[in-house]
Amino acid sequence: MKHQHPDVMRSFPPTRESQVTFANYLSAPFNSWGLWNMDAVAHTAMLPRGGELPTLITTIDSSLGQRKIHDANGDELSLDGLLEKHDADGFLVLRDNEVVYENYFNGFSEHSRHIWFSMTKSLVSVAFGVLMDKYDIDLSASPAKYIEELKGSGFERTSIQDVFNHASAIAFKENYVDPDSDFARYYAPAMGLGFIPGAQDAQPADTEIYGVYDFLAKFVQQDRAHQPGEMFEYNSANADVIGWLIARLSDMPLHEFISQHIWSKLGTYHDAAIIVDRAYMPAATGGMTSTLRDAALFGQLVLNRGQANGKQLVPAAWIDETLNLDDLDRQRYAKNSLYGDEWWQYYKNMWWILDPAKREYAACGVHGQVIYINGSTNTVIAQFSSQPTASQIGSVEFRSKLMAIREIAG
Repeated sequence: MKHQHPDVMRSFPPTRESQVTFANYLSAPFNSWGLWNMDAVAHTAMLPRGGELPTLITTIDSSLGQRKIHDANGDELSLDGLLEKHDADGFLVLRDNEVVYENYFNGFSEHSRHIWFSMTKSLVSVAFGVLMDKYDIDLSASPAKYIEELKGSGFERTSIQDVFNHASAIAFKENYVDPDSDFARYYAPAMGLGFIPGAQDAQPADTEIYGVYDFLAKFVQQDRAHQPGEMFEYNSANADVIGWLIARLSDMPLHEFISQHIWSKLGTYHDAAIIVDRAYMPAATGGMTSTLRDAALFGQLVLNRGQANGKQLVPAAWIDETLNLDDLDRQRYAKNSLYGDEWWQYYKNMWWILDPAKREYAACGVHGQVIYINGSTNTVIAQFSSQPTASQIGSVEFRSKLMAIREIAG
């Protein structure tokens, strides 16, 4: 399918000024092609679909697209107009197991795969629930109990549960915008998602931090100013530890575990893929790619407490645990003032929680990726975007679409 953005990948071959590369694929306008062509941009591993094709009932509510909604600037727009204005690539609403709204923008389509970024964390969290059902895992223990290489690292003194809650008190900080940050210089290149000249040509024999697992074991140290469990501090390295635990305990690559226990049984429309790092290990923190409908089906799995196609794929107790919250969970989140102006109330088990009473929570990824769940209205909304900036904090584009999502869900 020809891409419809006038300034990206223009002509055959593309003109030099319109060419998407590994160096520019995250920057606008090039990300409007790069984020849904990750198999071309980076290295990926496949997660094959399985079983019969899904039979999602489509009962389009024609009034939804014209429904008037105020965006974060206070402007009144139709839903269609709001999504187009604020860089949506695709938006799908599932209510009572039926598709009531589905729209695609900028050349994206129901057959196109888009990167999830950090929504992958929530998928990995769900996959860990399957692992918990098969192995005796102590969430209060250090991950170093199961991964010897983490002894002496910043993760040795923390518990697995603190890692899940991003309260691991590690010294490494998440920083997308500073090119001189440790994130940009070491973590992103090892992960296979960030460009540094020559980084992808590095060889394991002469590179101490080659893949992400090296980074976790050899680079990440403890933050001596804080104790594990004390404060929420979002950090992608935590998800990679969980992914490593799944691989180590199951004795299979993370993507194969997810494929075998979730993706092949979910009844998806298409195969998925996941970005792999320099060592060709799956990027648990943000590498998943799929179609929009298949992302919505994953959301439906969580809404249905781990059930899909009449089978219990994930223990219901593990799904429920995300919303089993107390004052300590609230206090831990509230101590981080960075998110004080956002609508989230908690962060637990790598899910962003809005209103636990409504079972309202979401998986979120940079540049505007969302899988939203509202148990009180039996609604799942999946959204892919190519927002120009990565962070959700203070983003007019992200806030506007989240406002629309919550209003539509009821």
